Amino acid sequence: MRRVGLVGYGLAGRVFHAPLIRRTEGLQVTSVVTSDGARAAQAVKDNPGVRVIDDADALFAGDAQIDVLVVASANAAHVPLAHRALSAGIPVVVDKPLAPDAGSARALVREAEDAGVLLTVFQNRRWDNDFLTVQALVASGGLGEVHRFESRFERWTPALREHSWREDPRPGAGGGLLLDLGSHIVDQAVVLFGPATVTSAELDRRRPGSKVDDDVFIALTHTSGVRSHLWASAVATRLGPRFRVLGSEAGYVRHGLDPQEQQLKDGLGPGDPGWGAQPASQDGTLGVGDRLDPVPTLPGAYETFYARLVAALDGRGPAPVDPWDAVRVLEILEAARLAAGAPPGLAGT
Repeated sequence: MRRVGLVGYGLAGRVFHAPLIRRTEGLQVTSVVTSDGARAAQAVKDNPGVRVIDDADALFAGDAQIDVLVVASANAAHVPLAHRALSAGIPVVVDKPLAPDAGSARALVREAEDAGVLLTVFQNRRWDNDFLTVQALVASGGLGEVHRFESRFERWTPALREHSWREDPRPGAGGGLLLDLGSHIVDQAVVLFGPATVTSAELDRRRPGSKVDDDVFIALTHTSGVRSHLWASAVATRLGPRFRVLGSEAGYVRHGLDPQEQQLKDGLGPGDPGWGAQPASQDGTLGVGDRLDPVPTLPGAYETFYARLVAALDGRGPAPVDPWDAVRVLEILEAARLAAGAPPGLAGT
């Protein structure tokens, strides 16, 4: 059983990482780092026998007390914590984004390679139910030759989140939607259609008082010839389709978000009835014009990430996400910021 140290017990640590780790054979959350009293109490309740500490220094003091480090803290802490783990020879999982900028991410990946220590990035939305369905459709050729891919990750959350690092515009803090949701939608586009360059981008601050980008558009041209149009927004009063994929033979449209985040919040997890699934009424459709057929949505499978992590640690396969993929995503996000006329770096607009 590998002992997992989890840094951070907010949304990422409590809702995504801890439940998935608990359901993965060969892993156990043995240490949680949080300085928040309520989160500490929740960590103890969720993970019987866990050791809760208020400073990550204790994880690295003396003999190693963990076998894997999972960094689910604020973005600004990702690189320093990953560096400490790699220096101690501890495999590390970093929540997306790997770093606040491509240069820092690139240096971290090279450090991991030089040290021979596993480094991977939690790009869980590669295992969204709708993305898996699109991936299967593209691979099957059912769309013909794909020429346009549209992806939207939109919400209506107009209120600012006070005291949240996500609203912090300072360079290196990692605030704003370009870095947050942009890390997901760009990663998915590149996984589907390969390397891409930015042809145009828009970054806006729509919420009163906002100091970070909260409405984002990125246009990509892939070397494969596919064009991707990607949106992320906190101020969408009407939601567009999650995916619209247009090919030479047919198009696919799907509305709504993958259910796994809400299921994890509700206490459901891998292996439970209904995990990763949605009613057939929410399936996307495939066809031309009004001639449309429903496409059964494949089950989502966030648990695949940690299952593949265990396999990689055992020497039975590669890391679940190649960290160089995260570097390339950050390079695209930085190019998008420049294309939008914003200053270099991934701070607020």
